[in-house]
Amino acid sequence: MYPDLPQPISHQPQLLVLEESIGSLEIFPTIWKLLEDLTKEDELTRKSALEQIAEMGAPRFSPVVTYILVTRITEPNLSLRARVVEILSDVLTVDEHGIPSPEDVRNSLRLYLSSIRTRQIFALLQVSAEFPSLETCVSLLLNASSFGGNHLIDILNERKNPLDIRKQAALMLGRVGYLYSLPAMEKIAGRLEAHLSGQKSMNFATQAIPSEADLLPLVQEAIISLRSQ
Repeated sequence: MYPDLPQPISHQPQLLVLEESIGSLEIFPTIWKLLEDLTKEDELTRKSALEQIAEMGAPRFSPVVTYILVTRITEPNLSLRARVVEILSDVLTVDEHGIPSPEDVRNSLRLYLSSIRTRQIFALLQVSAEFPSLETCVSLLLNASSFGGNHLIDILNERKNPLDIRKQAALMLGRVGYLYSLPAMEKIAGRLEAHLSGQKSMNFATQAIPSEADLLPLVQEAIISLRSQ
């Protein structure tokens, strides 16, 4: 006699929990295919998949979809990356009826954002630098990163970084309100002021000095904002 064997599972477990959506089981194959398309090399395929996912409202109802989508904040195509940022920021805000996304969806997104490092934050700053209208969206995502201020300071302090990215770093430090970054910001401001003061006493100046002259006002503005919080 053979021992009793476990009975086979009679149904496929639902991988995407869309409790508040309609017909979640019916759209599952479509969503899964679109998520796969987000990983494809062809940009048009990724763009089409992203827009269809957004139209279906899946990021607002599935923590799995949201988690996969947030991994695309380093998407190579800057326009597509900007669209990802826009969609994700929408997940963290209430809809037109004042209804928020389910808590598990927001928690899934915040969990990933809490662990982002310099590379991902640099990618977000590229979005806000290229698309100023998305600065609020970027700051909303950065607000979920408790230690994002440290990485923003590193980006701001690195002279090899493009000036527009360093400006965005200064802007976000003040806008998001990383209070622990205040001492570092004050130190950076002091260094910039010293460089500019030294420039005035010289008959010539290197190319780096004038660029930092444009950076100083944003750093000072961020310091004022942090001190007022």
